Amino acid sequence: MISLKIKEVLEATRGQKSNGRLVIGDLEASLSSIVIDSRQAGPDTMFIAIIGENTDGHKYIKSAYDLGCRTFMVSQELDILDQLDGSSIVCVDNTELAMGQLAKYYKNKFDIPVVGITGSVGKTTTRDMVYAVVSNKFRTLKNEKNLNNQFGVPLTIFNLDSSYECAVIEMGMSGFGEIDYLADIVRPDIAVISNIGTSHIEHLGSQEGIFKAKMEISDYFSEDSCLIVNGDDEYLSKLRAEKDAISYSLCSFGKDWKNTIVLKSIENLDNKTNFVVKLEDKEEEFSIPTVGEHNVYNAMSAILVGLRLGMNIDEIRQGLMNFVATGDRQNIINTGKYLVINDVYNASPDSMIASLKVLALNKDRRKVAILGDCLEMGDYEEEGHRRVGLQSVRRSDVIITQGKAARFIGIEAQEHGFDLSNIYHFDTKKELIEDLKNILEDQDAILVKASRGMAFEDIVNYLKEAK
Repeated sequence: MISLKIKEVLEATRGQKSNGRLVIGDLEASLSSIVIDSRQAGPDTMFIAIIGENTDGHKYIKSAYDLGCRTFMVSQELDILDQLDGSSIVCVDNTELAMGQLAKYYKNKFDIPVVGITGSVGKTTTRDMVYAVVSNKFRTLKNEKNLNNQFGVPLTIFNLDSSYECAVIEMGMSGFGEIDYLADIVRPDIAVISNIGTSHIEHLGSQEGIFKAKMEISDYFSEDSCLIVNGDDEYLSKLRAEKDAISYSLCSFGKDWKNTIVLKSIENLDNKTNFVVKLEDKEEEFSIPTVGEHNVYNAMSAILVGLRLGMNIDEIRQGLMNFVATGDRQNIINTGKYLVINDVYNASPDSMIASLKVLALNKDRRKVAILGDCLEMGDYEEEGHRRVGLQSVRRSDVIITQGKAARFIGIEAQEHGFDLSNIYHFDTKKELIEDLKNILEDQDAILVKASRGMAFEDIVNYLKEAK
């Protein structure tokens, strides 16, 4: 982060949303990092006291002070001012909104291209794929881990400094207006929407609602901006028919010949995928160090981003081979006893089906699917899990489920002819783990996937340690 003065913090946070004002301190005092976790505070740091669902950052101001922090953003009067000698304190109406305003102000200091990434399934992998390509030519900033929300995106923006030439920013959401809020901060020049699935359908009502919410990423586009979408997606493909009415550029990827980049063939190897695409009447071959058709789609979006940024095919090709996925996302682990596909970070019916397709590639092994609940499904809960069950029939040999909703996976599979003796359901994760020794066989290929709240990494840890 480049240095900011307190007077700039006030300039950024004045107005109806925040009403920033200086309680005590020096307008010329400066800061060189911003944190919302008091344990990360120190000299030249500003600690923003966020009021969250489970805790209030104002309780930790003295802790941050004791670590050397002398600049604070608060949203309430403090009764410990006499314990904060030498501090500068900015008071705002809402620290969360003020942090967003400050991030927007800070981002405007940099004249670099920004790529925004969103989608129902695989947006983090798409981000990592785009980053692999772009960073092969430009020094590029991206979100770390899952910092893609109203806190994570501003904190990522604050990591910008004069050495960066590009930024790739993932944007997550669970309701209307959240992508718009992040897009207003980031103002992407290029945006990628990977797909429209069923994640968060409980809050958005329908896939049409999800489509509208994801399209908020283009709310602040200019005529020089570019939207890159999955042209095979039921909802995103409709944008092609509206292309003449759209003021910005539209590019698409997929198998449909109408797409900007068209997938012609795929060759899946052990830990690598070769694929051929048609681009401007010329066929080009690429490789990625991962498996699964969905990852080829992610790669095609990255190719279009690279081309938009002026990269040549060889630079893009080399960049794709540098791809490294963020942890717990289709991380393939060979324990010697089992081949484990660790995909426990999160799940929706669409991402489960994509992972089942990866499991199915293991033709020389018995294929075991250990699946848990997809959360936040609302009224779509049973239908979504039954979709997974149907797709499990041809892609697995054993189905093991745990969770209230996940039981529909096995029920649907059985109704479509899956051998009942190879379907297991458990009410608790503890019972599931205890019985795995009676179900699994040496050299099984095992997919482990569920929503984050199910904590299926416990199952992965058991499999890694099994003798």
